[in-house]
Amino acid sequence: MKRICVFSGSSRGVLDEYARTAASLGRELARRGVGVVYGGASIGLMGCVADAALEEGGEVIGIIPEALMRDEVVHRGLTDLKVVGSMHERKALMAGLSDGFIALPGGYGTLEELAEMITWLQLRIHAKPCGVLNVRDYYGYLIRFLDHAVTQGFLKQKHRDKLLIADTVDDMLGALASVLQPRLPPR
Repeated sequence: MKRICVFSGSSRGVLDEYARTAASLGRELARRGVGVVYGGASIGLMGCVADAALEEGGEVIGIIPEALMRDEVVHRGLTDLKVVGSMHERKALMAGLSDGFIALPGGYGTLEELAEMITWLQLRIHAKPCGVLNVRDYYGYLIRFLDHAVTQGFLKQKHRDKLLIADTVDDMLGALASVLQPRLPPR
């Protein structure tokens, strides 16, 4: 793993554990020599991941749409900051720079980014692992929804199984590492 893309909220959430886990993920990626690719903000869980990775001497690449380039939002201390024209360009560049994806707690944006990457994996557009760090069962309802989609015939079990789920940073990084593949998997 050279770089992992982290999707997360631009808010910190109500539980301190969210921010602690985000910082722990950033630190651990840096300690393992794995760069962070993320949305480029200095606020919320996004900022927690970036700051912790930078404090450990890690590489942090932020990708932010020009429309979000406000001083109170953009992180000015990154290894590299790439400004793009749209959210679509942002996700494509994130995908191109990353070997896998982890979603921390977040809102619509986090969910949309994760959904696009897991869909691309299902469609074999890429072969990069996707996972959710299920801090305090934050993604419990999403996990149950996906299981329901399987039972209702809208999602195949083999595609449901592509979304890795872990409760701790170490378990998530281990799961990602165990499924990294050098080529597209067979259908």
